[in-house]
Amino acid sequence: MAPGVGDERGTVGLAVGRRGLGPARRRLLTLSEPANCREYVALHHRLRVDQADRLLDVACGSGLAIELARLRGATCAGIDASPRLIAVARDRSPDADLRVGDMHALPWADHTFDVATSFRGIWGTTPDALAEFHRVLVPGGRIGITVWGHIKASAGAWALAPFRLAAEPKVANQAAMVALGRPGVGEELLTRYGFVEVERVRIPFAWEFPDPETYARVLAATGPAYEAVQQVGEPAFLEAAIETARQHVREGLPLRAEIDLVGYLARTPQSVKESR
Repeated sequence: MAPGVGDERGTVGLAVGRRGLGPARRRLLTLSEPANCREYVALHHRLRVDQADRLLDVACGSGLAIELARLRGATCAGIDASPRLIAVARDRSPDADLRVGDMHALPWADHTFDVATSFRGIWGTTPDALAEFHRVLVPGGRIGITVWGHIKASAGAWALAPFRLAAEPKVANQAAMVALGRPGVGEELLTRYGFVEVERVRIPFAWEFPDPETYARVLAATGPAYEAVQQVGEPAFLEAAIETARQHVREGLPLRAEIDLVGYLARTPQSVKESR
């Protein structure tokens, strides 16, 4: 089992930039991404997002989480590195402030937002982005991020197995990316960047697919799959993914892969005294 995997919001933005938002990406956004609603709704609920909040979603991808936050009444902004994904996000939420940019240099002033989120967009390889989260949040502002947890122990770990076909350095980088899910790692990192009342929570996550062929086509559109396809070619990747999924077909039920997902909740200090 590959130790980690990028997500279809952040990592895949790089692949989108290279190959465009073609049929594979549209399959990803319309067939796989809606399953993330469990994750988005759960974190918004834990953060108590409501109509009084100005919310920023970092590595927002195609903006489904922003669309859901707007349904809770929040005034929303988002940033992603991919112009093509931001175009989808703007189509979904034309009234939101959505920008192409770098999460390490957010184009908003200090203390602009009440809430900041990132769904599998902050990794062990990009921790310094948390300094920008802290800067743009108001005193007492809330932050919520999700990261992969104990993938190997997850019932749905099989669904990520085809990513092992990537070159070994790529697989090793995936392991470094998901390090924040290890016990104590995310808590220490958020505390180091000045956040308080850090809490680790379980967040629901499950992929569902009607058949092995759909699973393979959608998986092939993700960022880590791009790396695996570079190594073995698309036909070999699809064949391996289909064969993997066939072992998990259930009569009369869809393919289902539940994967451990960790959420971290915290806030910025209300005062200089509290930050000490």
